[in-house]
Parts: sequence; structure tokens; C-alpha cells
Amino acid sequence: MQYETIEIAREEHIAIVKINRPQAMNALSTQTARELLAVLEELELDNEVFAAVLTAAGDRAFCVGADLKERKNMNRDQMKKQRALFVKAFTAVAQFPKPLVAVVNGFALGGGCEFALCCDFIITSEKAAFGLPEVGLAIIPGGGGTQLLPRVIGRARAKELIFTGRRIPAQEAYRLGLANHVVPPEKLMEKTMEIMREITKNGPIALQQAKRSINLGVELELNTALALEAECYNVCLATEDRDEGLRAFNEKRKPVYRAR
Repeated sequence: MQYETIEIAREEHIAIVKINRPQAMNALSTQTARELLAVLEELELDNEVFAAVLTAAGDRAFCVGADLKERKNMNRDQMKKQRALFVKAFTAVAQFPKPLVAVVNGFALGGGCEFALCCDFIITSEKAAFGLPEVGLAIIPGGGGTQLLPRVIGRARAKELIFTGRRIPAQEAYRLGLANHVVPPEKLMEKTMEIMREITKNGPIALQQAKRSINLGVELELNTALALEAECYNVCLATEDRDEGLRAFNEKRKPVYRAR
């Protein structure tokens, strides 16, 4: 499919999803939200894609949240409809079943910061900055920020950042545990692809089941979480990929996984 505000590239088993509105600081528009939903559905159904990257065009911004220029001419009913669409987009990112890594190349503010939080982890440029400034507009983070940020950096630190609306630089994001890696801008995609290749050399069904076990299990008490882990393990056990992994190990060669 062709998209107006999003680009997709594929390299081996890696999909690179790029928000392509650099002239608008990659702000989230209605069209972008619709296209992101379609892109994620396309990639979920594509068995050749084992994992994906979410990034943005240009070097100024990853995403600065909702496109307020678009919103200024909306009435309340239109804003409610757009809001429902945006919630679907954030939820689709958070619930994408394959590994999804945010690659932040500039400002990640408001919904942009939340999109990054919805991903499995964040790789960021040294020049990036993060923030949830919504309270300054008399609203609250509504793309998962009030729930995801405390889970990542702790409740008290998340409250301070949300209550103040303060922006933090990439190195502070790393110190707080918000970002996994901070690299020079010119090395951002090189580092990203290095990590993505480490991920996608592995069994794709196993990656999905590991993600499911972690994401759901962390919210459960231990015995229930261990039962969930056993269930996810058993899904892998019955796959052709698991058989291929054993054969490849015994034959001392690289496995060829096919997501089945």
C-alpha cells in the first residue's frame, strides 16, 4: 500500500516505519493516525517481518504530539472523534505483537513521547529531548503517558515530569531508564540496525511469545505469571521454527526461520 504521511522500508526481516511530516515536526494528524493503524496491521500480517522500528523523517523531531494547527478549526464533536482515533493509534503501537523499537531522532513531546513509550524500548540521538507538557494546555497525557511513564521510571519521577511538563535531554532520559541507548545522531540508524539484526536472527514466534509473556506477566502475581510463561513456551514448542532451531543447532549452522 501507498501512504501519504508514513514511509515503510524493509531490510531482511526488519520493517522501518517512518512518520514523514518533517515540515510539521512530524506532528500527529488525523491522516497519520489512520495510516499508522493500517501500517501496523499490514506488518502484523506479514510473516517476513520479524520486528519493526518506529522513527521519523528529518533530524528535528520524532513527533511533537497532536497537530494543533489541524485541531484549531475543529469543533468539540470533531475533536472527540479525532481523540478516539488517536487512542486507537496509541493502543495499536502498544499492542503490536512483534518487537517494536522507537528510534528518536529529535523532539519527542506529548504524544510523540507517548508513542516512544508504547514501543518496547527506545534508542535515541544525543540531540533528542523528551517531555509530556500536556498540563500546560490544561489537559493530561492521553496516549498512555500517565500509565507507561511510571512503569518505566517509577511513580515519583513520572509525577514530577508530568506535573511540571518539563523537557529532559537524551542523557537524562537514559539516566532515568527511559532510553536504552544514546548515540550520536550520525550513528543512530547504524546502532539501531545492529540491535535489530540481533533481534531478528531469532525465532519470530518466540519473539512474539516472549513479548506477550513479559507485557502481560509483569502485571500479574508470580504464580499466575509463571503459568502464563508456560503457556507462551508451549506455543513455541509446537512450531516448525522450533524444530528448525534444534536441527540447525545440531548441524552447526544458522537457522532459517519462517514464522510457522
